[in-house]
Amino acid sequence: MAQTEALPIDNTKKIKAGKNIKRGILNIFLGVYALLTLYPLIWLFISAFKSNNEIYAAPFALPESLKWDNFVRAWEVSGMGKAMINSFIVTIVSLALLLVLGALVAYAISRFQFKFRNAIYALLLFGLLIPVHSTLVPLFTMMNEVKILDTYLALILPYFSFELPIAVFLLAAFMGSFSKEMEEAAFIDGCGYWGIFWKIMFPLSLPALSTVGIIGFLRFWNEFAFALVFINDSALRTIPLTLSVFSTGYSTDYSLTLAAMAISVIPVVVLFLIMQDRIMQGMVAGAVKG
Repeated sequence: MAQTEALPIDNTKKIKAGKNIKRGILNIFLGVYALLTLYPLIWLFISAFKSNNEIYAAPFALPESLKWDNFVRAWEVSGMGKAMINSFIVTIVSLALLLVLGALVAYAISRFQFKFRNAIYALLLFGLLIPVHSTLVPLFTMMNEVKILDTYLALILPYFSFELPIAVFLLAAFMGSFSKEMEEAAFIDGCGYWGIFWKIMFPLSLPALSTVGIIGFLRFWNEFAFALVFINDSALRTIPLTLSVFSTGYSTDYSLTLAAMAISVIPVVVLFLIMQDRIMQGMVAGAVKG
């Protein structure tokens, strides 16, 4: 009788042991993956404190001494202060347009039935298939005609426009999952379409908006090709353009380049640390409700 009762207990222990082993293997795998993912960022900040000779001689070794003047020289030589202000202006304005107009378009497509609705939605999604950089020449010609080259608008308009399709796609899928009863209750309380959007739809869509925002921020902040073609005025250079001043056709000052790259990465890391909960909520919500 004692043996008969012991068998289920032994099986339970074996099952628990097997689960613990699987969990341990999974944790090890995730730890290794996280380390491999973070290593380029770690290497960047370590190498930013090295001299050029150290980088050439031992690129993966720790610096012999921390050379803080790399950051000072990189900041002064490239004019990163002004470039960072330019990047913030372009990125924040583009993001504001993307989130507000993207949410409005997604609200109309997901909650209303009107003529050519599916055609408009398909046309927007078709924008996802357009190779962005294939439009550089026609955009340059158009901007030259309307005299907006070497202005913030030369970057803001294409940034926001090319990111709009993915924003509408994500937000429309998210808003489409909301129940009609909320809108009906709001109508009964005397709320119009604008009130429903700003007081109900927009706040409830914050997880998806956070996901769209972080994707847009990374693309706008790091974009190089449009800035290179549309901006010639050194006073309007963004962060990616300033990183190119340390490289010529014959040599590259890697110590200053890496220091400048480390400075440019800091706002992105800070934003991620602040918004990580929202980002995870948005990713999970998008996976569940999409």
